[in-house]
Amino acid sequence: MEGHDTLLERLYRRTDTQTQRSGQSEAFLPKLITVLREGYGRERLQRDVIAGLTVAIVALPLAMALGIASGASPDKGLITAIIAGLLISTLGGSRVQIGGPTGAFVVVVYGVIAKHGYDGLLLATLLAGLILIVAGYSGFGRLIRFVPHPVVTGFTAGIAVIIATSQIRDFLGLSRISLEGDISERARQAIHLLGTINPGAAGIGIASLFLLVCLRKFTPKLPAYLIAILLFSAMVTLLKLPVDTIGNRFPDMALGIPSPALPALSFAKIEAVLPAAFTIAFLAGIEALLSAVVADGMTGFQHRPNQELVGQGVANIASSLFGGLPATGAIARTATNVRAGGNSPFAGIFHALFLLLFVLTASKFMQLVPMTVLAAILLMVAWGMSEAGRFVSLLRIRSSERWILLITFGLTILVDLTVAIGVGVTLAALNFLARMSETVTITSGGEIGEDPDQRNVLPADVEVFRINGPLFFGVTAELLEALKRIGQIPRVIILRLELVPWLDSSGDAALLDFLKRAHAGGSEVILCGVQPKVREMLDKHYRTPPRFAPDYPSALAMVVNSDAAPPPYPHP
Repeated sequence: MEGHDTLLERLYRRTDTQTQRSGQSEAFLPKLITVLREGYGRERLQRDVIAGLTVAIVALPLAMALGIASGASPDKGLITAIIAGLLISTLGGSRVQIGGPTGAFVVVVYGVIAKHGYDGLLLATLLAGLILIVAGYSGFGRLIRFVPHPVVTGFTAGIAVIIATSQIRDFLGLSRISLEGDISERARQAIHLLGTINPGAAGIGIASLFLLVCLRKFTPKLPAYLIAILLFSAMVTLLKLPVDTIGNRFPDMALGIPSPALPALSFAKIEAVLPAAFTIAFLAGIEALLSAVVADGMTGFQHRPNQELVGQGVANIASSLFGGLPATGAIARTATNVRAGGNSPFAGIFHALFLLLFVLTASKFMQLVPMTVLAAILLMVAWGMSEAGRFVSLLRIRSSERWILLITFGLTILVDLTVAIGVGVTLAALNFLARMSETVTITSGGEIGEDPDQRNVLPADVEVFRINGPLFFGVTAELLEALKRIGQIPRVIILRLELVPWLDSSGDAALLDFLKRAHAGGSEVILCGVQPKVREMLDKHYRTPPRFAPDYPSALAMVVNSDAAPPPYPHP
C-alpha cells in the first residue's frame, strides 16, 4: 500500500500542476473543487478525519488562549477557529491550510478593542475581509510574497515579545498588572508587584511550561497543549488550589455558535477603524501565504495565492458576523495537519467540525482550565513566533538588512505594529533599489572588451556605451555622468541596450536628456539591440523615434558606411 500511496500522491501533484497552468479562470478555483474532480475515496477520507481530529486537539487550547490574549474571551477564539477555519479550508487556494486565530493578531486586536471596543474590532475584521477579497481578485496574491524576510522576522519577533510580556500577570498570578501601556510599563509594574505573586499559580505555570518543553522535545507527536490542560486542570480542581480559572475570569462566557449579525455600521466608525482593517488584512495575507508556501514545501503541491486571499477574506467576514476574531492560515497547525496525514481541504473542514463538537460537549470542563496554564501555552507560542534562530542568523548578514530587522523589531515593541511594517517595508525597498543600482554598469570605449577588429573599424570620432541592467531612477545620473566622462562629444554615439531588460519613466527621461545633450553637441545617437519591452516604451514616448539598429554589427555598418549629418532630434 505504501508504494500505491506514493503513486497516488504523484498523480495528485501532476493534476494539481496542470490545473494551476490551465488558465486564468483556474486561479480562482478553490482547491476543494480540484480534489473532488480528482476523485475522493475512502482511504483519503480516513486520513483526513484522523488529521482533522489531531489538529482540533492542538487548536482547542490555542484558540482559547489566543482569545484571552487578544483582550476578548476564550469563546471568541473558539468561534473564530470553527467558522473561519471551516471557510478557509472550503474556499481557500491551498489543499492543507488550517485557519483560525493566530498570535500575529494579538497585538492589533488588543489595541483595536481597547480603542474602539469589541464592535469596532468586528467592523475592522469585516472591512479586512473585504480588502482581502479585493486584493485577491486584483492579483495581489503574488505581490504580497515579496515582503522581505527581515521585515517579517522583525515584526513577528516583536509581536512574540509583546505576547510573552503580556502573560506575566496570569503566569505568576499578578492580578493587579494593567496591560495598558508599552512593554517597559508592564515590566515596571511586574517588578514592583513581585511580592504579590500567587505561589499556586506560579508553581502550576512553571510546571506547565516545563512539561510543555519536555513533551515538545522528547515526544513531539503527542498533543502537549491538551495534555498540560487536562493534567493541571484536574490537579487544581482536585486539590482545590487558589488558582484563577477560565470560569472565574469569564463567569458569563457563553459557549456555542451565536446567530450571525452585522456589526454596528456608521461612516465615522468605518473611518476610525479603517487603518486597523488594512493592518489586519496585511497580516492575514502575509501569514496565510507564508503558511501556504511552507505547506507546498512539505507536500509538493502548489497553492493558488489569489484564491487563498479570497478565501481568507470570506472567512474573516463570516467570523465578524458570528462575533469572532480576525483569522488567517496558521503555520504550526498547518504543519501538524500535514504530518498527521492531511491531504485535502477536508482535513481542515473536519478540524472545524471536531472543534464544534468539543465546544458543544465539553463546555463545563473548559471553565476549569487554569489561566496560568494558558499563559504557559502562550509563552510557547511566543517562543515559536520569535524564530530566534532565524533572527540571530539575519543579524549576521549585511549591515543594511540587519538594521532593517532591528528597526522593525524595535518599532513593533516600542511604537506601533503599523508604523513598524510601513517603515520596515520602505527601508527594505530603498535598500533594494540601492543594491540594484550597484549592479547596473555603464561602460564605454575599450572598457567593453569587444573584438579588437571591431574596435579598429570605428572612426576616431565615434564612441560606444553599453548599459548592463535595468535603467531606472536609481541609476539615471550614471547615464549622464557617462556622457560627461568622454569630454568632447563625438560625431556618433552608439548606445548599446541589449542588456537592458526594462526602463521606468525616470530612465526614459534620463535617456531623453542624454539624447538632447548629445544632439546639442552635434552628435548622432544610435540605439542598438533594444529589447521589445524597452522599444515599446520608447515608441510610445517619442513622436519621432530615435535611430535604431537591430544589433551592434549593424550599428557599426551604419557608422562606417554613412557620413550623413545627424537627423533632427526626436521630440518626446
